[in-house]
Amino acid sequence: MWDPAVYRRFGAERSRPFFDLVRQIGAENPRTVVDLGCGPGELTRTLADRWPSARITGIDSSPEMIEKAAGPGPVEFRLGDIADWHPGPDVDVVVTNAALQWVDGHPAMLARWAAAMPAGAWIAMQVPGNFGSPAHQAVRELAPIGLDGDPVLDAAGYAELLTGAGAAVDAWETTYLHMLPAGAEHPVLRWLEGTTLRPIRAALEEREWAAFRAELAARVAADHPERHGLVAFPFRRIFVVARTHGV
Repeated sequence: MWDPAVYRRFGAERSRPFFDLVRQIGAENPRTVVDLGCGPGELTRTLADRWPSARITGIDSSPEMIEKAAGPGPVEFRLGDIADWHPGPDVDVVVTNAALQWVDGHPAMLARWAAAMPAGAWIAMQVPGNFGSPAHQAVRELAPIGLDGDPVLDAAGYAELLTGAGAAVDAWETTYLHMLPAGAEHPVLRWLEGTTLRPIRAALEEREWAAFRAELAARVAADHPERHGLVAFPFRRIFVVARTHGV
């Protein structure tokens, strides 16, 4: 279960990659824009400012997120699984920000989208590439349940995939150095609770979770020490913007 309040921690840091991604989309007057994995919807609503004449739809698999996103305005929000989504003939822009890492087999799915979307349509995606970081390695080593391996490609891998599907591709990687304010609880641990630790929390009983969390907190604090009231948290992200064939 997703908790919108926990996910919104460090909202400015989590939002910046979305805007860096959308800025590279060259669509001028798209008919339909879809945000897959829209979360609580604040970022999706900004797409209506960018393309006021477009139909904007946000889709997320979490009822809690969609409940928070729903409300008045020009954006439609609905419950749905990214793995089950297929582009309609009028979908000119697909945005998916920090969501595809949760979808098994998403590289093949991206290639199918590129083949199915109209000529000149845009696919813009961002996924975290931080799975080799000390904090994520600690999670894998300490978690009492099995976790999947690295679920994403690098920028070159996505570029090769979508170029092979006939798209023109711009792909890049960025490492953001987040300077997080120190507090009573370590900020990197609090960050991880919003995403990476979610399936672990759901699988463990309260006592198991408390023991795991305490052990992880000690590892995270050792790997990310506080300096001058701040904790440096490097976070690598992978971006792809592709325009479909027939341009």
